[in-house]
Amino acid sequence: MAHEGRFVIDPARFEASLAEPELVAMNADIAAMQKARPSPWSVPLEAVREARREGRGIFPPAPRDPDAAVIGIRGRGGNRIPVRVFRPKSRAARGTVLHFHGGGWVFGEAAEGDPFLRHITDATGLAVASVDYRLAPEYPFPAGPDDCEDAALALLEGRMADPDGALPTGLLAIGGESAGAHLAVLTLVRLRDGHGATPFAAANLNAGCYDLAMTPSVRRFGPERLVLNTEDVAAFVERFVPAGIDLRTPEVSPLYADLAGLPPALFTCGTCDLLIDDTLFMAQRWLAAGNVTELSLHNGGCHVFQAFPSTAGTRSTSEMTAFLAAHCGEQAPTESNETFIPAQL
Repeated sequence: MAHEGRFVIDPARFEASLAEPELVAMNADIAAMQKARPSPWSVPLEAVREARREGRGIFPPAPRDPDAAVIGIRGRGGNRIPVRVFRPKSRAARGTVLHFHGGGWVFGEAAEGDPFLRHITDATGLAVASVDYRLAPEYPFPAGPDDCEDAALALLEGRMADPDGALPTGLLAIGGESAGAHLAVLTLVRLRDGHGATPFAAANLNAGCYDLAMTPSVRRFGPERLVLNTEDVAAFVERFVPAGIDLRTPEVSPLYADLAGLPPALFTCGTCDLLIDDTLFMAQRWLAAGNVTELSLHNGGCHVFQAFPSTAGTRSTSEMTAFLAAHCGEQAPTESNETFIPAQL
């Protein structure tokens, strides 16, 4: 039965004159840097991947966490799926966050999120397991989503273990950023529909791409790169989804899926992110399906702005940890479906 709720968005979130000066300046720097560089599609994909690993890509370098463990689980096709595991330093983990990195299904790897994932685990007391799913175009759809589903099943069945033992499953959350948020939602739907399982208490979904046919904000964004542009999203989708597959099928674009019975979700996005419509549309559908829905919009934030140093990014990350802690605490979450936009943001 759907919960009653309301969906209220402060128009000031979209008033450019009220954007945080820090984010405005950061956007100008990012756009200028990308304008001075060649298109990522003009060089070999592996060169872009290597640049990201070495901190020479669009995002700042992410120091590798010396305490992260890398384990492997077996996928349905016999492939090894690497998983990067973080445990709290000062206490025993009381649950696990299953995380999927971004990168347009083509770029990225779990290790690029080390500082953020370390913060999550130490702030919440939850272990974090970040999945290195197979990337396109070498492994197009459904390889990546299959790996994510297989990783979730391994976690639920106690088969995801590091040297300290199986990761705890008493309290579970799921999430990711950009393509990782897309994969997190697909995983939730696959678990519900294919296995009758709804084990996750929270979903932390940051700047996700939920309609691979492209929402209006993606189509209208244009050629200027502010982390991403319209061409980039189209190029990602072209490499990820084989020709002949309907991009609006729910198996590809979760915006069109049945979303009933899914966990409380925090949707986060910057208002200068070309994927803003994806977040707004999906949050509305999440709410309409009867799920607890929280929405955090950051005026002036670019795509995954939390990856760049800023006080706004720090606030947003703290909000995510607070959301995870609240919904993966010792008591059940409150039965509330009111959309939440923090007053201080």
